[in-house]
Amino acid sequence: MNLTVLLGGTSSERDVSLASGLRIAHALREIGHRVTCVDPAHGELTRADEDAMRAAGVVKTAPPTRESLQMMTESSRLATIGAMPAVRDAEVVFIALHGGEGEDGTVQAILDLFHVTYTGSGHLASALAMDKDLSKRLFRAAGVPTADWLMTGPGAELGASAVERALGFPVVVKPSKEGSTVGLTVVKEATELTAAIAEAALYDDEVMVERFVAGRELTVGVVGDHAMPVGEIIPKHEIYDYECKYTPGMAVEEFPAKLTPELTAEAQRLAILAFRSLKLDGCARIDFRMTSEGELFCLEANTSPGMTGTSLIPQAAAAEGMDFSSFCDRIVALAKSTRRVGGGQ
Repeated sequence: MNLTVLLGGTSSERDVSLASGLRIAHALREIGHRVTCVDPAHGELTRADEDAMRAAGVVKTAPPTRESLQMMTESSRLATIGAMPAVRDAEVVFIALHGGEGEDGTVQAILDLFHVTYTGSGHLASALAMDKDLSKRLFRAAGVPTADWLMTGPGAELGASAVERALGFPVVVKPSKEGSTVGLTVVKEATELTAAIAEAALYDDEVMVERFVAGRELTVGVVGDHAMPVGEIIPKHEIYDYECKYTPGMAVEEFPAKLTPELTAEAQRLAILAFRSLKLDGCARIDFRMTSEGELFCLEANTSPGMTGTSLIPQAAAAEGMDFSSFCDRIVALAKSTRRVGGGQ
């Protein structure tokens, strides 16, 4: 098939997206597809561009600076991307964009307007999943447990005493519409709260303050309506932060996780419920924390999960006996067979 991979973009997860997209493009070419890579920040990439990016190693230990991203945003070609021949004429566009306009429904809405078939969730579901406040409300309505939380933002009054009464410490402070733990802080003392909210507010106008759930970190990939093997993440740091996610050796990932059959089945059941509650499509990753008593709390849904060499979803696919090229091809086939062109799902 004639395919186009969207990668890069102008979000704080740009480097991760480049790594994911380049790996996806290579995998799809290996099984015979004709693949073009398009970066909304710069346009169509040549094979020489791709080779140079691979050689440079695109994912660093920290995300790109806000200043560099702002410069790219000012010259972005996102608004007209649906009219680009490489996008318009593709049989399927594989969205490998992470965060920002690539995952919040913006790109999806643009592609719908141009009647382009693409992988993953439609614009509404993408927007719901990106907004952690709304997604947690929908999780609870569907019977998916999630930790208590409060919302705040720049200039809003949310003092430590209010957090103490409602949630207790420690808490997790994070932007409501970000990924890859960008802007996230674990706050253990009341004196740290103000600075953590200010840090998160650099990335979003809404900040979530969420009760910290001590325990094991689990993840479940969902493809179509199928729950993949449950994985466990054991990071070198206290949390599974940006460095641990994208630096080889900074985390141990076990697929399948060492769980009882009952806990495995429950994690998969809740992952499917969470997937359906947001009306997701294609491939998504649902993340959980599990207490020492075996209680599961859903953290969030990722509608465009990482596909780098250290990412979780490809490891789940490998645990099912599926190589990366076949897994990417499965995602393309799912989009081709189920997406209503021009309207999303």
